Amino acid sequence: MNYQIVPLQPGLYIVATPIGTARDITLRALDILASADILVAEDTRSLKKLLAIHGVPLGERPVWAYHDHSDAGARGSIAAEVAAGRSVAYASEAGTPMVSDPGFDLARAVSEKGGLVTSAPGPSAAIAALTLAGLPTDKFAFLGFAPPKSAARQKAIAAFAETPATLVLYESPRRVQALLADLVTVLGPDREAALCRELTKRFEEILRAPLAELSHALSDRTLKGECVIVVGPPGVREVSEGTLSAALDTALETHSVKDAAAQIAEAFGVPRKQVYQMALLRGKNREAGPGGD
Repeated sequence: MNYQIVPLQPGLYIVATPIGTARDITLRALDILASADILVAEDTRSLKKLLAIHGVPLGERPVWAYHDHSDAGARGSIAAEVAAGRSVAYASEAGTPMVSDPGFDLARAVSEKGGLVTSAPGPSAAIAALTLAGLPTDKFAFLGFAPPKSAARQKAIAAFAETPATLVLYESPRRVQALLADLVTVLGPDREAALCRELTKRFEEILRAPLAELSHALSDRTLKGECVIVVGPPGVREVSEGTLSAALDTALETHSVKDAAAQIAEAFGVPRKQVYQMALLRGKNREAGPGGD
């Protein structure tokens, strides 16, 4: 037996569940699933199967459904149970609730009534993909599922085109080629990227290549399993020294050396240290004046 029956405070417990391999669940998550008064799930069948795999008895406890189509009445009923002193465990079908899964409105409904909302953290496809993509992880932006139609999808991508961070997107296997085509159109063919598919499962696959190569490699394939697309941040743009110098001279007319360097570095996507050193030199030359040392 890998779980313990533990006393739980009344509240809503957000429980992360495996994204593939059933053993990727925390012991605390099993404790909560074994101990909660009421179980709520995005897919009740998936949760019951998970309980059976780990030998967690359901007993007489109710299992309620809560998903994208659940209404305010369902949220109100769950919040009322918490207010009445019961512990409620909520699990998405796979991964962490509220990370492109339902649960936000439910958690807010409980917290607005003064109820406890806490988390048993665990698996997340976005984080798993980031660790495997081989791309920078110091800054990343999670975009969730892109819009299904190309025009709206390109607009959504364009909003993050110059964001200095790695981008993470979810997509169904049916639309992944279309998403990649739009990523190439908006971000260009050379942005480094990775496709992460069937994460933690038997046929896990990680493909790493520039966007155009990745799109071409998948053009004639029929994919299965949810996909995560990870796209690296924009590279340093090639800017001529003359262009950079002229822009820096203009900025220094109205800004301090520090502020001018920061402004130009951001505008041209070049390292701040490089621009700051150029600005310092110009500042010294100006202080020296004509004929100065």
